[in-house]
Amino acid sequence: MFESLEDLETRLSATGYFIDPVMIQVVYLAAKLQVPLILEGPPGSGKTQLATSVAKAAKTNMVRMQCYKGITDKQAIGEFDESLQRLFMEFSKEQGLSWQEVVKTLKGRDFFRPGPLMRALECERPCVLLIDELDKVPQDTEALLLEPLAERQLSIPEFGTVNATSIPFTVITSNEERPLSDAIRRRCLYIRVEHPTPDREAEIIASRTPDATGKFHNQVAGIALAFRNYSLEKPPSVSEMIIFANALQLLGIDRVTPELRDVLLPFLAKTEKDRRHLLLREGFSSLLHDGARYAHQMGLEEGVEA
Repeated sequence: MFESLEDLETRLSATGYFIDPVMIQVVYLAAKLQVPLILEGPPGSGKTQLATSVAKAAKTNMVRMQCYKGITDKQAIGEFDESLQRLFMEFSKEQGLSWQEVVKTLKGRDFFRPGPLMRALECERPCVLLIDELDKVPQDTEALLLEPLAERQLSIPEFGTVNATSIPFTVITSNEERPLSDAIRRRCLYIRVEHPTPDREAEIIASRTPDATGKFHNQVAGIALAFRNYSLEKPPSVSEMIIFANALQLLGIDRVTPELRDVLLPFLAKTEKDRRHLLLREGFSSLLHDGARYAHQMGLEEGVEA
């Protein structure tokens, strides 16, 4: 996927995704060694975005398996297309095919509609396979992943083994709703993903709002840190802060003040409980004060006016 460590870093940066040098090396090694990655950490810290950015950087497609309670092998691996099978049975009557020929054909690959795991293995060139929020499913469901991750194949009882055409770059994310199994962990490299530091987030914001000033970027990053340090049910994610920064630019705002609270709350408060907290007399104002203090510290460290 990537010719060198420097190639990966350059391409990832071009997508607007910035990570620390150690993480860059682990991602590069995972790609080279063809070992899956587990990214574990709080919601909104950029785990899913890493997979998306790697796909963009490698100029390949991303296949996503979104995990949820109740997912089965049919959703993950695939299932037979019953409507197509019925059409073939009607056709077989007209053609006078024997019952043995009909049954053999109906259970063939042509009538199987692949799920994300099979689609990823059948890609002509390596894709990015994102297994998102694996912690949402029970541990026994993880068994569906062991064969494709370890053996690079899928066993379909009806028509045999599907071997990988290419080996995907696999990213597994977890928000830690439950521990992942040892069987999965042993087959992967593990990275702990936290929200970015203010300096890193300012860099991310700058890549998405290049016309704004460094002072503006620091301000948004400072507000992000202040809100995440507050006892919110849903602290803002990196992607939400990017939208927030773009909204400020559209409104022509280069400095957030308490008077802007009501129009900015939809960007920063995503539950009624959080909204009520921020509507308190000093709630929003105190967070802006903290955010300004963080931004000022960042400006001093950079040697520019904050």
